[in-house]
Amino acid sequence: MEAQHDHGDGARLDGVPGRPLAVALPGHTPGSTGFHFPDQGLFFTGDALVTQEAFTGHTGPCLVCRAFTHDSAAALASLDAIAGLSRDTVLLPGHGQPFAGGPSEAATRARRFGVR
Repeated sequence: MEAQHDHGDGARLDGVPGRPLAVALPGHTPGSTGFHFPDQGLFFTGDALVTQEAFTGHTGPCLVCRAFTHDSAAALASLDAIAGLSRDTVLLPGHGQPFAGGPSEAATRARRFGVR
């Protein structure tokens, strides 16, 4: 798969349908990566931001619980990359329902919930 650097901090994955941008979201794991499909208004967050956290029982944008997060400070810092996405971007988390309330709002709610 050929990656070509775009104007952002990630790489454009030209060999993947939709040509997403890979966005580094370290924290959950050192190599956590989100995939942004700007033309479709979608961002796959993986486990960098979830909307259903099984261990705490929380529903809504949050981080994965600290027992499954490699570096909580990095995970919180990665929310900045999510918050900077276009307001109309729908977030598709690794666990839980899609979040269409805006990336900035999702990041704010995740920060407010904090590290558990």
